[in-house]
Amino acid sequence: MLVDSVFFICAAVALVAGWRVFCTDSMIRASFLLLASFLAVGVIMLLLAAEYLGVALWFMMAVEMTVMALFMVMFMMNPAGLNPMNMVHQPRIAIAAGVAAFLVLGAVALFSDFAGTPAPADLDPVRSLGSEMLGPSMLVFESAGLVLLATMIGVVVLSSHRGRYGASAEGSMPPGLTPGGDPAGMPPKEDDDDEGGHSHAHHH
Repeated sequence: MLVDSVFFICAAVALVAGWRVFCTDSMIRASFLLLASFLAVGVIMLLLAAEYLGVALWFMMAVEMTVMALFMVMFMMNPAGLNPMNMVHQPRIAIAAGVAAFLVLGAVALFSDFAGTPAPADLDPVRSLGSEMLGPSMLVFESAGLVLLATMIGVVVLSSHRGRYGASAEGSMPPGLTPGGDPAGMPPKEDDDDEGGHSHAHHH
């Protein structure tokens, strides 16, 4: 009973979060809603005794959605991806593709015969699947992913002529904390001219 309740709760979370991905007006919120949907699917995989696939889905989707959100905050014209924007493009084609995919997957789930040859009793499916996919190179594979991410960020930052607050060659300034106020993080202005019109330096 508990397993069934968790299954239906996670299924509802996955469906609602996936639906909200296309209803929100923020790319950041859409990314984290998609992450919530995949996390719920990962729990369902655990309930179906696919522990390796469930945990792998958690790790993959958590990293992917976090990296996507990071790049949006860093490089999008829309600050932090939070300004309202249209998240739906070609809605008729999208609806048709979604309905077709649902029907095909539903037909596979309902009419396919999944009863095949049973696995040997001494076979560890998690270990076998991990060895088949990555072999002894798990640490190298994960380290390469982090190095590639750092390399992409560095290359984009070094090659971009436009900073987060404007063109880098034109003395861009961060926006003010209040409308019409001084740029954020700027030191207070000092009057360097004395009454006689001569400039002098302030020393502390």
